[in-house]
Amino acid sequence: MEYEVVIGLEVHLHLNTKTKAFCGCKAEFGKEPNTQVCPVCLGFPGSLPVFNKTVLDYAIKAALALNCKVQEYTKFDRKNYFYPDLPKNYQISQYDLPLSKEGFLDIDLDGKNKRIGITRVHMEEDAGKLIHREKVSLVDFNRTGIPLLEIVSDPHLNSPQEAYEYLSTLKSTIQYLDVSDCDMEKGSLRCDANISLRKAGEKELGRKTELKNMNSFKAVKGALSFEIQRQEGLLDEGKNIVQETRLWDPGAQETAPMRAKEGAQDYRYFPEPDLPPLIISKEKIEEIRKTIPELPKQKFLRFIKDYGLSAYDAKILVASKKGADFAEECMREYRGSDKKMIVNWLIGPVSSEANAKNCAISDLKVAAKDLIELVGFIEKDEISNLSAKVVLTEMINSGLPALKIMKENNLIQISDAKALNAIIEEVIKENEKSVNDFKSGKEAALMFLVGQAMKKSAGKANPKTVKKMIKGRLANA
Repeated sequence: MEYEVVIGLEVHLHLNTKTKAFCGCKAEFGKEPNTQVCPVCLGFPGSLPVFNKTVLDYAIKAALALNCKVQEYTKFDRKNYFYPDLPKNYQISQYDLPLSKEGFLDIDLDGKNKRIGITRVHMEEDAGKLIHREKVSLVDFNRTGIPLLEIVSDPHLNSPQEAYEYLSTLKSTIQYLDVSDCDMEKGSLRCDANISLRKAGEKELGRKTELKNMNSFKAVKGALSFEIQRQEGLLDEGKNIVQETRLWDPGAQETAPMRAKEGAQDYRYFPEPDLPPLIISKEKIEEIRKTIPELPKQKFLRFIKDYGLSAYDAKILVASKKGADFAEECMREYRGSDKKMIVNWLIGPVSSEANAKNCAISDLKVAAKDLIELVGFIEKDEISNLSAKVVLTEMINSGLPALKIMKENNLIQISDAKALNAIIEEVIKENEKSVNDFKSGKEAALMFLVGQAMKKSAGKANPKTVKKMIKGRLANA
């Protein structure tokens, strides 16, 4: 039987404020456990929360960038549940009057646009972190009270790949705003997925399961793929899907049941009595709207228009703001007739070096002008493409300019006809059979002769010049 997959994602983002949402504790990552806490975030009796204004500004900025309607009247609520990492036994969140709703995010699927609805974007605080060890669990409350943005998508995603593209586009958009670093390794971006299957053509949603413990976009894709197979198998056997929360096991590459899925009534939401409602003026909303920079989608379209890039190249270059800014500086300053040469280096060797060092291309120790100079040497046939990659690595490691590295390592290509003439004469003399094969029409013999000349020059000869000279020499022989 054919089924339609229906996926909705809940993304939690740490906002990169200096202090927590409702107290003055620092919101830094990686500090000693339980060193960034106070009576407010630990829920001591008599302590009262005070709202961090920057949280609201960042949240409005993100909501507007995601095309949401920002509510002029919003409030905080208490979400009640008991867990060891929640010292107050409730979480300050938002329920029936969220900050914003009815937004959307456009994603690219093989060159086609798909609009994914966003149900709501609201503010809340994070819980602590449990550290599980053999026979014991420890709790670190440093993360308690760090401001979170929860972004809930509509159930508009229909495959693991669509979910992956949505998350990638969302992450890129938020990073452009500079309101969160979206670092999954630090826990700054976390994602839960709701997935259900229904018979093809039906409108009513199937019973869903919630997936947790996915610490990368690849893990989200893997967990969803497994869950589709699991639910398909159960439905084909005539069994019911249990509405539950399941954990992704990256080692076994499968999901496992965790607990029954809670409903809103289980959390006993009620208005937060210690925080007044927020009234957000239209003037404030418009003031924040003006601070939104050019976003990835806009930059993507402009790169295609202004620099003649393909959609594929533009999509790669705009993925991160820092990378896009560096790429634009390179393309703007590059004086070559075709931007494709510098673009190929940016999405090829330069990106490979950045991936190897787990950083952005803009964080490599190479200035735009130095990269342009290196690519210029390739265009002028002063260095081979292969040798240029070696030079790039050395530029990154040492900070030295390309020309100095080329000279010190004797990598400058020989293009001078006089210098190459002796090598070519030797090759022709030593490879009589290949010479005759070429004369009899075997084109591959010419490339063999070029290869022999390259070997004799220790790879420094310009292959284009060598090929042209050998061909000319044999044509006149």
